[in-house]
Parts: sequence; C-alpha cells; structure tokens
Amino acid sequence: MRLAVFDCDGTLVDGQASICEAMETAFAAAALPAPSRHTIRRIVGLSLPQALRMLAPDASDDQHAIALQAYKDAFYTSRIEGTLEEPLFAGMAELLDALRADGWLLAVATGKSDRGLASCLASHGLTDHFVSLQTADRHPSKPNPAMLEAALFEAGVQPADAVMIGDTTYDITMARIARVRAFGVDWGYHTAAELLAEGAEAVASDCNHLRELLR
Repeated sequence: MRLAVFDCDGTLVDGQASICEAMETAFAAAALPAPSRHTIRRIVGLSLPQALRMLAPDASDDQHAIALQAYKDAFYTSRIEGTLEEPLFAGMAELLDALRADGWLLAVATGKSDRGLASCLASHGLTDHFVSLQTADRHPSKPNPAMLEAALFEAGVQPADAVMIGDTTYDITMARIARVRAFGVDWGYHTAAELLAEGAEAVASDCNHLRELLR
C-alpha cells in the first residue's frame, strides 16, 4: 500500500484570511501589537502555542494564554456563524478522488485541532477520504515527526511507501526526520525555493502536476 499524507492549511484548503483575522483578534485580546499578515502566514502549519511564541516572543505567559483562547474562540464563532472561509484549492477534490481510485491511502497531518480539522473536512464532504487524521491536539508541533509517524502506524505503511505533501518547510523537515519522501506545493505559505532547499523532491505548480509527481 502507498500512503499520501497531506498538510491541511495551505495545501488542501486556503484558510489564510480566517487565520489572519483570528490571529489579529487574539493579539488585540492580549493587548499585543498585531504582526503583519505576511508574518502570520509564515507560521501557518505550526501548532498554535508554538506559533504564538514565535509571533510574540516577548509576551508574558498570561498574554500567550489569553491570545490562545481568543484565537480558538474567534475560529469557533466564525464556524458557528457560517463566516469561516476555508475553500479547497482548485482541483484538490478531484485529485483526492483520483488518488483513491489509483489505490493510494490518504492521511492528514496538520497543526489544526481535532475539532477544526473535522469541521473543515466535513464541510467539503471529505471525512471518509482519509484513513488517518493527525492534529496538534495529540502531537508536538511540526517539524517533530510524531504526527507523521502516527499516520504511518495507523495506515500500516512503511516510511519508504509514503510521501508527505505540504506547503511549508515544517512539512518537509518533518518528512525528512521521519525518512519519508516529500513533495511541496507552491500555492501555500512558503516559496518553492525554500521547500526545495529544505529537501522536497519537487514542488507542484497545481493539482494536476502533483498527480503526475505521485505517479
């Protein structure tokens, strides 16, 4: 069996607007100056606590705790109100269907929470596409390989028969540590040059290109 492990934000879905808005709300709640949206996008993929430490290294523990809860609350509110924007990237649904038809097992390894990932996949009718869902709720932040190793274990696949697909250097580094091949995508948050320098075998320009790489 072959296993394709996908990152979520910046790879499967384009949630940057919602992420930036929630982070700005979180910083306001903690009385911290908000980072630029470019800076926020650079940390997408990390678990929330680690992202906040990187964005506000001089903030107090209390401020980090306030920002973390405010971020979660902002996402929850937008989800309940139906204003959360996490559209699939063009061609992604067709790619996932094609990979399953080709005999691939699929998994997700993401910095999202369990609730956030479940809601995202359900909104696109993709919940049943994946044999393993690994999130920041149960693992250290990327690039620690724990979530990727858990996906391999749950799928019953060896590292040599798996590939990690992501848009950030955190994904590529995680794959390298876990001895899993890695492909980047250039529609996310880190550049193709950065992904290749970190060890990606190739960087896909669109979903059709990614399917060709996986063949």
